[in-house]
Amino acid sequence: MAAPHRFLRSRGGGVPPAGSRLNARFAFLCTLSLSLTYVCYSVVFCCSGVMTRAGSSPPHDDDKRCAEPPPPPEPPPPPGNGGHPCTLRATLDAGVRAPGASPTRNRSQHAAAEPWDRVHVGPGPESTSSDGLAAGQRYGNKRLPGALIVGVKKGGTRAVLEFIRIHPDVRALGTEPHFFDRNYDRGLDWYRGLMPRTLDSQITLEKTPSYFVTSEAPRRIASMSPETKLIVVVRNPVTRAISDYTQTLSKKPDIPTFEELAFKNRSLGVVDTSWNAIRIGMYILHLDSWLRYFRPSQIHFVSGERLITDPAGEMGRVQDFLGLKRIITDKHFYFNRTKGFPCLKKPESSSQPRCLGKSKGRIHVQIDQEVIEQLREFYRPFNIKFYETVGHDFRWD
Repeated sequence: MAAPHRFLRSRGGGVPPAGSRLNARFAFLCTLSLSLTYVCYSVVFCCSGVMTRAGSSPPHDDDKRCAEPPPPPEPPPPPGNGGHPCTLRATLDAGVRAPGASPTRNRSQHAAAEPWDRVHVGPGPESTSSDGLAAGQRYGNKRLPGALIVGVKKGGTRAVLEFIRIHPDVRALGTEPHFFDRNYDRGLDWYRGLMPRTLDSQITLEKTPSYFVTSEAPRRIASMSPETKLIVVVRNPVTRAISDYTQTLSKKPDIPTFEELAFKNRSLGVVDTSWNAIRIGMYILHLDSWLRYFRPSQIHFVSGERLITDPAGEMGRVQDFLGLKRIITDKHFYFNRTKGFPCLKKPESSSQPRCLGKSKGRIHVQIDQEVIEQLREFYRPFNIKFYETVGHDFRWD
């Protein structure tokens, strides 16, 4: 019996008791549990820190965050404008430089200090600035015109439109819609849809010279808005008639001579007032129809002659009439001796100045001086009455 006992002692000193084994297992489990607990807390802490840095609410707001989803992010600002137009405008007015905006200045001062092409409205049905789409085209609303250039044909209406469009507070329709004479049955919604978009501070303008001699136009325009402002560009009725005939002749070279169309009886000096070129120049007859619906203060007359010799002065009075700051000045014009007509100075982005089309400043048909004198005598009583009514002598006689 002694041999086995010696063998066990020699192999390891004997078997440890059962209590020691249990204690070791318990210690191992405790250590493992503490380690797992530490790892879990570390993971939770890291996640919480990441969420906080990402902009989540504090832990106490968990319930609220679950009940109310976070508001959607604001849309990015439109490219090239530095933000929403209203925000940008308010920021500039407040004297703070918005991202991507020019240094602080109010809108009118800024436009006055810029070359004309920066605020010039380019060609097309809706006017735009020369360095991109104007803010008024991408924002704002389509509105019925607050002002109309209603006449007269061959008086200089295109020049007035092109000159006034460089004002930043004017948005003009580039084409003639002929709504109040030819397209009235299409309705005001159709008419409004033609207009460019404007901001609240801008004026919508359109030009159709035939309105002035359309008998229904005054009533129709007044029914749209009795406060509409009207611009009438007038010119010596004799030279206007010759210009009208010259334009027609360029399109229809087979028409009768000017003298044949202007007179029923040349030897007796009987003028044919049914000919449209003659009838348009009887300004006072057409004006009477307008004064039935509009106050004289709502109608501004532009001298076609002074528009050539002093475009800045005439456009200054147009700006006053429309309630605009005088931004269009002498610095915007130069006189083209070849065309005999003022042109807008060239944009910085162009090598050419902006002159009106080839039809502007064209050489008139040569008319016998005796015919011209007969027409002057015919128009004189109409002119005198017109001067008295509008309170201004245009010196056509």
